[in-house]
Amino acid sequence: MSRFIDRLKQVSQGAPQHIGFRRAPAALEKPKIQLVARLAEGDIDSLADYTGGADAALLPVSRASSGRETLKRISEAMAEVPWGGWLGDIAPGKVRQIVRQGCDFVVFPAAGTPLTMAGGDEAGKILQVEASLSEGLLRAVNELPVDAVLVTSEEKGKDPLTWYELMLFQRLATLLTKPLLVSVPPGVSAGELQALWEAGVDGVVVEAGTGVVQGLRQTIDGLTFPIPRKREKREALLPRAGGESGVVAETEEEEFQ
Repeated sequence: MSRFIDRLKQVSQGAPQHIGFRRAPAALEKPKIQLVARLAEGDIDSLADYTGGADAALLPVSRASSGRETLKRISEAMAEVPWGGWLGDIAPGKVRQIVRQGCDFVVFPAAGTPLTMAGGDEAGKILQVEASLSEGLLRAVNELPVDAVLVTSEEKGKDPLTWYELMLFQRLATLLTKPLLVSVPPGVSAGELQALWEAGVDGVVVEAGTGVVQGLRQTIDGLTFPIPRKREKREALLPRAGGESGVVAETEEEEFQ
């Protein structure tokens, strides 16, 4: 089972309540937005430097980087941090080899990825989709055998996040029942991270660089992430006699008792 997916689900669902006077584990008391460091394919020698403070690391995996020796070096360097493979032009049969070498989760685009390239049940599965995906397709994602969703957008360099992007993320968090990750620029601010959390985002993926991840770790640790988060009430359409559909609102608790 994927360590990162387990943690991501705990964050998405909120810290569980404990009966009696026993304290909850410290890691579950205050869920925080997860920080994923995205590295370039040639950054193997700098993994430890670039991923310090990250909750997980994400590396592009292609035919050139899927050799046994390369994967062994990655696993040794990432012994303390769960790492995932962002699947590129790798052959479907190579995915299981990556998982056996210590890959904790895989990320793959919905379009163009064969169903056979899933990696089995040993690794977590994160589906990469576009923010503009239709409502019908987003609801279909909820029924797929994937563990989380990553939303990517056009590269913006160091541009700040916009209100339009926040609207898209809020829409996705409302329609999806799976944990949601989004790509953010390296210069994302504390206020932007807080807004993403309030919108329903469970984790951010940032391009790693010198001091980037460490700086964001300090920013995240200094923020307060309220649980539960305010989400819109989802509505379910149920059939009625005569062919009409009735709307039944699913209530969600706004706060823990």
